[in-house]
Amino acid sequence: MGDSSRLALGAALVAAIIIGLIYISGGPEQSAEVAQATMEPGQIDGARIINADSEPENWLAHGRTYSEQRYSPLDQINEDTVADLGLAWAFETGTDRGLEASPIVDNGVMYLTGSWSIVYALDALTGELLWEYDPEVPRGWGRYACCDVVNRGVAVWNGKVYFGTIHGHLIALDAKTGEKIWDVDTVDSKPPYTITGAPRIVKDKVIIGNGGAEFGVRGFVTAYDTETGEQVWRFYTVPGNPDEPFEHPELAEAAKTWGGAKWWEMGGGGTAWDSMAYDPDLNTIYIGVGNGSPWNRDIRSPDGGDNLYLSSILAIDPDTGKMKWYYQTTPGESWDYTATQHIILAELDWKGKKRKVLMQAPKNGFFYVIDRETGELLSAEKYVPVVWASHVDMETGRPVENPNNRYSGRWSVVSPIPIGGHNWHPMAYNKDNGLVYIPAMEITSAAEPDVNNFKFRPGSWNLGQDMRTQTDAPPEFFAGKLIAWDPVAGKERWHIQHWGGWNGGVLTTAGNLVFQGTGDGFVKAHNATTGKTLWQAPAGTGVIAPPVTWSKNGEQYITVLAGWGGAYALAYGRAAKAAGVSRGGTVLTFKLGGDAELDPMRYVMDVPEPVGPTEDSQNAELVKMGSEAFADNCAVCHGIGAVGGGVIQDLRYSAPEVFDMYEDIVLNGVMEERGMASFSDVVDADDVRAIRAYIISRAQEGDVPTDPLYMPDYILEELGLAPAADAE
Repeated sequence: MGDSSRLALGAALVAAIIIGLIYISGGPEQSAEVAQATMEPGQIDGARIINADSEPENWLAHGRTYSEQRYSPLDQINEDTVADLGLAWAFETGTDRGLEASPIVDNGVMYLTGSWSIVYALDALTGELLWEYDPEVPRGWGRYACCDVVNRGVAVWNGKVYFGTIHGHLIALDAKTGEKIWDVDTVDSKPPYTITGAPRIVKDKVIIGNGGAEFGVRGFVTAYDTETGEQVWRFYTVPGNPDEPFEHPELAEAAKTWGGAKWWEMGGGGTAWDSMAYDPDLNTIYIGVGNGSPWNRDIRSPDGGDNLYLSSILAIDPDTGKMKWYYQTTPGESWDYTATQHIILAELDWKGKKRKVLMQAPKNGFFYVIDRETGELLSAEKYVPVVWASHVDMETGRPVENPNNRYSGRWSVVSPIPIGGHNWHPMAYNKDNGLVYIPAMEITSAAEPDVNNFKFRPGSWNLGQDMRTQTDAPPEFFAGKLIAWDPVAGKERWHIQHWGGWNGGVLTTAGNLVFQGTGDGFVKAHNATTGKTLWQAPAGTGVIAPPVTWSKNGEQYITVLAGWGGAYALAYGRAAKAAGVSRGGTVLTFKLGGDAELDPMRYVMDVPEPVGPTEDSQNAELVKMGSEAFADNCAVCHGIGAVGGGVIQDLRYSAPEVFDMYEDIVLNGVMEERGMASFSDVVDADDVRAIRAYIISRAQEGDVPTDPLYMPDYILEELGLAPAADAE
């Protein structure tokens, strides 16, 4: 190499080092942009995420920033221009189950996940597939996915893409090629653990929780080294056997709040399956914890108690895994009222003082504002109708419960129902107007406890509640809303009524817009101040994922995954089927002036005539036995009351040869590769015969059973329904 070449190379290296030092030190915004533009896609680190507002053209983390506000400073698409939004491109995932991911977009490359934990890297400008990685999840593991075989996205860090799988693995891929770098089994191959949430990365640690509480697991959160996959720390969210040493000191205090049964043999629950947010100034990660296992506290902890740390927000030191403080939203949780819902960090003017706050609208129906430095409760107001508690006492921070709404041997009206006043779908906070946008649900039903007949069944549903009791709730009881919530005033400013209860997550922007997809198959933009609908486009299927926004070459884009699915779409068929699902999963990207067209529908579910009545289906005793077995084992995927919701084919309309194969399907697992695992560990041939009789009997009745509601009259009256004896 000649002297001139050496000088040129040296100058280039010096320039690169200077640019890098300017960038790392948080130098001028223009210098950061120059440095960022020279990077390979996927070279994301903590400095870039902390300074994400300096490069709004990218979507670098799950909620764009560590604070998870899902607010973008981009404003090319705004209330004046949004009417010109059109489709730029669409990418078909080739799947027909739920899509829930938030894509990561960096330097023109988009990273996302689909059904069955498959990862895709796309050219963000064209939608062209760059690479795809299928972790080849055993399809039989889908049995343990309470709420569809979904995945909420990846994390990207220093050239690697990280994601969790349905069967509990955490995998690191090369961001450029999609090749696997390492693979950690976070649950030691123990079903019924699952992972559906997106990992978060803090200070070279990738942090992940898990799911499976309904099936009898013990929750925990784990941090792994991003380079090696080695475990750094693990925090258990509920105590184990008190006769054995506790894994960390926080559990000794938690164990004092459990009692009267061997809860550890039933798992205990407390899975941290979704929400996390990080404050780099306080060096604290906030983690939402889920429901108890079983749901009913009278079974898992009959002596009462708060059952820490169920339904709690935990403030954790990400370096050590030590807890700084906790706040429990639902002490003694009994209704599946998880606190795993989206957590947002913000600074609010609170009674004349700036407060660093954490905001959450968990399932239980109260919107919480909490001082994130101390854990002090600042506000807790109902954002949807609530009957389980009258209010939250601001001195104690505890809810004042309605004593008739615990599962203690009697029927009770439930609102919110276990699906929640707000589920996993992310909220958004617009710092320009101070409003939080909540994809909310107002759903009322009734429930009956199942205490005396309860028997713990490892690897199967263990609720302590009779799942048949929500069979007949009419669709009008399943209302969905987009609520604009003022967290300082503690009240709603406006709302939009939706077709039904299961709609997408939310994005808000500096263009004074709120974007949301809907369950009936649209992507919409609303004025962030007034709620007025300014634009909508068909998605071809129900949308439950949250939109993200990014820009390239001076053009702003909106991207959202369209793919109907999730818990509501599977279990609440009578209300969910109105979604009109017509096509498989699609990644939709819009821009101003976009003129692409969505291909005609790709998936159409044939609805043949139901099979005629059989001798078994007219045997009332056998059908009753089948209704109980179906509720215990089948309803959460195939619909309460055997009414399918448009994701998995409605069993009532199966072909005669399918009914003939029921034992092979249910006991022998001949359809395992299609996601239908064997249930031979929890049902036998007599159960299968009864389930078949029940489904055929339901096929003759349509969506509403001819046998009227069997709820007691006082519950029917509270629900505003005619008593069964008076029904025509």
